[in-house]
Amino acid sequence: MFPVILLLMLVILLAGCSSSSQKTSALKENAKTEKEYKEVTIDNYGEKLVISQKPQKVLTLGPNATELFIALGLSDYVIGNSLNNHSRGALPAYKEQYEKIPELTHGSATREAVLTSGADFIYGIDWEFGEAGLDKKELASSGIITYQNSALTLEQIYKEINDLGKIFQIEDKAKAFIADQQSRIAKVKEKLENKKTVNVLVYDSGGEGVFTAGGTNFESLLIEQAGGKNIFSDIKDKQWTTVSFEKVLEKKPDYIVIHDYDAPSAEKKIEEIKNNPALSQLDCVKQEKFVVITLESVLPGDRMAYTVEELAKGFHPDLFR
Repeated sequence: MFPVILLLMLVILLAGCSSSSQKTSALKENAKTEKEYKEVTIDNYGEKLVISQKPQKVLTLGPNATELFIALGLSDYVIGNSLNNHSRGALPAYKEQYEKIPELTHGSATREAVLTSGADFIYGIDWEFGEAGLDKKELASSGIITYQNSALTLEQIYKEINDLGKIFQIEDKAKAFIADQQSRIAKVKEKLENKKTVNVLVYDSGGEGVFTAGGTNFESLLIEQAGGKNIFSDIKDKQWTTVSFEKVLEKKPDYIVIHDYDAPSAEKKIEEIKNNPALSQLDCVKQEKFVVITLESVLPGDRMAYTVEELAKGFHPDLFR
């Protein structure tokens, strides 16, 4: 009996030693990694960021920002996200991981929620900062580094992805992700080579006019890559603006891209358009040439290729049957 008990005690003791040894080894490995981290200096749209340690607790402000972190294999660093009211849910490949990330705020991130979150790094869409949003200087004084997501071109979003690769020591993965996006977009452009460009109205919401995307909006670029042209691409001083119904009639769009998010639903927006005395006169409305896309899909993030593919299918369905 006693030999058996002694044997069991020995096994438990050895297991404890092994577990302790593994924990010590893991701590040493983490310390080694932090020690080997080389300071990274980033130009974030004219603002100099110096990162001396790899961020450990990240807030992603915007569904596009959250999904990009998942796409790059960085979801374990994310402790909270915001603006899920501007989302219809993650892409299927990222859904499970997305739902595991705690929601900091459903809408825009509040000052109190951010400052008490324990975060040391933020990657967030630009409209979350400034006069009506978060103060980056205050965040910095609280030990939070802010990287602003403000891309207006493919080159700029690719730079953002490369920057994240440097900051989180995943440069090869970032480059591979960019290469995949570039390849998929190139394939769409190849298919569209001899197709006539279609004129597109972006319909975010209605009211006294149409709230739409201007020429410097990232969405205008995606529409262009998909074989279309934003009819208000000549508005260069605003990313988002309200235009009159009369202006829309003058431009005669071939298709209407409708943003789907929160409320009202895309179906309700189509109903609004059809019942509008001015917009209902458009041939594209009579022919129901609507292309519905989720709002996060037209924001700079991980969905560039996906969005170009989806829009191209909507504008040129004969090529993608």
